[in-house]
Amino acid sequence: MRAIATGMTDVGLQREHNEDSFVVLKEFDLFVVADGMGGHRAGDVASKLATETITEFFRSTANEDVTWPFHFDTNLSEEENRLLTGIRVANRQIFERSTRSRECHGMGTTVVGAMFSPRKRRMYIGHVGDSRCYRVRQGQIDLLTRDHSLINDYLLAMPDLTEEQRSELPKNVITRALGMQDQVVVDLQHDDPRIGDVYILCSDGLSGMVQDDDIRRIVAATDDIRETCNQLIAKANERGGEDNVTAVVIRIEASEADSTTTEIETARDVPPSDQLGAPEEPTAPAVPSAPPGAGAPAKEGAASSGPTSARGKSGS
Repeated sequence: MRAIATGMTDVGLQREHNEDSFVVLKEFDLFVVADGMGGHRAGDVASKLATETITEFFRSTANEDVTWPFHFDTNLSEEENRLLTGIRVANRQIFERSTRSRECHGMGTTVVGAMFSPRKRRMYIGHVGDSRCYRVRQGQIDLLTRDHSLINDYLLAMPDLTEEQRSELPKNVITRALGMQDQVVVDLQHDDPRIGDVYILCSDGLSGMVQDDDIRRIVAATDDIRETCNQLIAKANERGGEDNVTAVVIRIEASEADSTTTEIETARDVPPSDQLGAPEEPTAPAVPSAPPGAGAPAKEGAASSGPTSARGKSGS
């Protein structure tokens, strides 16, 4: 099993400059989308700092002898720790830049990152803010992340809100972002991919303009992931292009290792040719020469989440 991916970003139709950033880091099967906010072009500084810092962290820690800047959580896998720490390091960098520079004061960014492990056949997802991760599987789309937004927080506390009450809430207020404080709570989860699955990481410039079902139809229309990105961005602009729009599309495919494993397993299931069709003969009961062996150990997984603090989002 392997992941192929591509990404695109567009300024949209109503913004003067693009404050979104993304990275596709194939050597680590790492994919990140960040949506910056802040005046005087500080939003693009924050989003670029996020993607660049996470990239640099992954590259610098490829050597196992390197000391990590945060404590290693033994309740999480190595992949989860790596993704979590990369995002936390980015948060610290953005916060420190914001406090040092008047032009960057108050800047921040949302982020969603996905890291695929071919060995474990698992997709690890971490996010802060309202940038999203979707999965399209066998014609069905699922939102795997939960927006850290004022509307969502209200719905968690008061799930019976009427449509009228919801319409009165501001739509552009997020309650968590990188750079707002010196520490940040990152929502972390994992997903078990299947061959043919497509994951979409996106800024709210896509999810806010294009309905989930339209995203599903665009993904289903072509196997070309670059064309999928093109069509997603085109659809967002067709609907008004009110914000910068960014999409990273990841497709899970079979690898040569999958084919080899299937061939080996198939060969084991086929009896020798000289025994095919041989008549059965009565045999004496077999006497066991050794006790049966023990079973295989179980696998474990973990996730983390936590409280938030409120902060408004603008200029993204």
